Amino acid sequence: MANKDEIIAKARESIMEFDSEMAEEAAQEAIKAGVNPVEMIENGYTAAMNEVGKQFEQGKLFLPHVLAASEAMNAGIKVLKPEMEKVKAQTQSKGKVVIGTIEGDIHSIGKDIVSSMLGIAGFDVIDLGRDVPIAQFVASVKEHKPVVVASSALMTTTMVNQIQIEEQLKEAGVRAGVKTMIGGAPCTQDWANKIGANIYGESASDAVAKVKAAAGV
Repeated sequence: MANKDEIIAKARESIMEFDSEMAEEAAQEAIKAGVNPVEMIENGYTAAMNEVGKQFEQGKLFLPHVLAASEAMNAGIKVLKPEMEKVKAQTQSKGKVVIGTIEGDIHSIGKDIVSSMLGIAGFDVIDLGRDVPIAQFVASVKEHKPVVVASSALMTTTMVNQIQIEEQLKEAGVRAGVKTMIGGAPCTQDWANKIGANIYGESASDAVAKVKAAAGV
């Protein structure tokens, strides 16, 4: 049987090779070997997806590669999900997080990674999906009363809509009761400061750490 490091390396390779079957095999091996599913996702699939993202930004990979890598990662996570649910069932919920990709933007890879990792970390995640109208973010904050509402934008043309989340939460009278988080390739700490967002998630692990801090856990 392969050891933990070999299994995690296989998970990374499956993403870099865009191989869903290999990703599933690695996940099954991880379960048999008793590898922590969180470690498997963070050090295996997510680490490789971050590398795919970097190569995409550098023009070494293209959108079909990114989508194929994302499909492979989702295939692996699907196998690990029952194990993650067992871990989650043993821990108390750390609070709710509403998350979605901003209106006009159909990219969901980064958001999906953050959503999965927040779930693993013990948060109840209300994932609104992609191309989410601003009004839906506001309605979800009213309904679920989350600790954090997070929006992802992958294009400069859609990140401007993140301002509307701030404005419409204020208009609805619920802005004071929730922390806002932004993320995505074109977003920066300066942009968060400019629009009044509480948190900028530079990477998936950074976003999770900052949500934990915001929730006081």
